[in-house]
Amino acid sequence: MSEFALPKGISVSRETLDRLQVYADLLERWQEKINLVAPSTIPDLWERHFVDSAQIYSYAPHNVRKWVDLGSGAGFPGLVVATLAHEANPDIAFTLVESDARKGAFLRTVIRELGLNATVLTSRIEATEPQKADIVSARALAPLDKLLGYAYPHLNADGICIFHKGARVGEELVQARNLWSFDVTHKESLIDQESTVLILSGIHHV
Repeated sequence: MSEFALPKGISVSRETLDRLQVYADLLERWQEKINLVAPSTIPDLWERHFVDSAQIYSYAPHNVRKWVDLGSGAGFPGLVVATLAHEANPDIAFTLVESDARKGAFLRTVIRELGLNATVLTSRIEATEPQKADIVSARALAPLDKLLGYAYPHLNADGICIFHKGARVGEELVQARNLWSFDVTHKESLIDQESTVLILSGIHHV
């Protein structure tokens, strides 16, 4: 199978690239009606949003069966990861939690058009039934202490969190450890040298 490189050297198949292009086209059309992403990021859509989301796919354990993405918005990172998993790991079921009904409609449209193994829950995170997920992800959603409070009810006993974080990650980690105990691995962001991806495991209340 031929592979094609996204920005920053992430390789995908021609079929996956085609699906991502459909996704990008849909986003740009819907963006004219509702604010899915910051308008200033549209010219750099692939790197700022698609590659930034796609980089976390390789951090998932091989035995993942359920992946929950919180505050999905326009689908970053959860829907991008679902698109990458469509061929290589089609058994992974993705659940996208997004309280905004219009954004939820957009997510469902992309899922339908791309034939992805994903569902959308249009509800507030706090009101969502526990999901028993292997992975919970989120991007630009909340400070880490609050984010762990959102994620913890939706993890299974061995579940992990994968979170995009910015320049204040050190401060956020210190604050989070006042309430939570966890092991953490830092992964350098492919997009921004001041950003990082956190992989958290062994999460429980202090």
